[in-house]
Amino acid sequence: MKKQDYYNEQRTKLTARLREVLYDFPDFALDFFTGIENKTSALTRINYAYDLRTFFNWALTETNLFRDKKSMFELEVKDLEKFHSTHFERYMSYLTSYEKKDGEIVTNGERGKARKIAAVRSFFKYYFRREMISVDLASKIEMPKLHDKPIIRFEDDEVYKFLGTVESGYGLSGHEKGFHKHTKIRDTAIMTLLLGTGLRVSECVGLNVEDIDFKINGMKITRKGGNQVILYFSDEVKVALFYWIEERAKNPQLVNEPALFVSLQNKRITTRAVQKLVKKYATIVAPLKHITPHKLRSTYGTRLYQATQDIYIVADVLGHRDVNTTKKHYAAMSDKIRREASNAVSLRAE
Repeated sequence: MKKQDYYNEQRTKLTARLREVLYDFPDFALDFFTGIENKTSALTRINYAYDLRTFFNWALTETNLFRDKKSMFELEVKDLEKFHSTHFERYMSYLTSYEKKDGEIVTNGERGKARKIAAVRSFFKYYFRREMISVDLASKIEMPKLHDKPIIRFEDDEVYKFLGTVESGYGLSGHEKGFHKHTKIRDTAIMTLLLGTGLRVSECVGLNVEDIDFKINGMKITRKGGNQVILYFSDEVKVALFYWIEERAKNPQLVNEPALFVSLQNKRITTRAVQKLVKKYATIVAPLKHITPHKLRSTYGTRLYQATQDIYIVADVLGHRDVNTTKKHYAAMSDKIRREASNAVSLRAE
């Protein structure tokens, strides 16, 4: 089995999931998903489908527009022209908090609303540009104002403590320590790799043993979109990977398993499993911070920028298509600077 098989498998699963979600959609709506296929990932299309399903379910149950329709499947493309600006304003308000059919209460902040409205706008724009509807009032929806989220990452001392915790298991419960003795070398390799290269968690779990080349301290990874690149790592990362690959080679059940990182069931580790590992160790070190694999990526990006002061290097290493994304997330003020600033002003003269 070659590496690309893993990514093909993931795409196949997502495509099957999308088809399942689209089963109840009207026929004309399927054209939209076909039209955006070459410009979006399968996961993006799935999210669009969920968001559009929410919109049409709202229109069928919360408005008087389609009293003659029993289900979303009965909608026709000309029905899109029945929506007016006030309907979109009501929908925006509805998204704040609503109840799903199964009784679950869903709430959306500004970013959740913006994502769901963006799906609706793209949907209407598609049919307007193809002259299948005569007006596109969805384009006039005012998007929610997005406030900058606080940038959460590890500080230097927290990185040191985090890796020390992963290696030692200090702070874990007795039950967790039972697993830790079997996984500490693997876990140390994963966390060192994430913190030392800024890999996305999907890129990390997609690695195969054959993708690692210790002669050049490099690895072949598959970026978002499917592009393959060579990414280099430090000697510190090399040591952690080397110890894990040596440990991995002792397991005869992994002879035919190409994945670099595997679970205790001897299968390729999942992104969800890595997320849980990060949370488990990070909660011990920084309980007030919500640390995820992406926050480890942010930690690396920030440290790389601080070391190089070159935002273009950071963007290239992290695989960002738009350098403005890099500037926004990695050239911001760090907690270290904030802490130093907190003692800059004296309230009582000595």
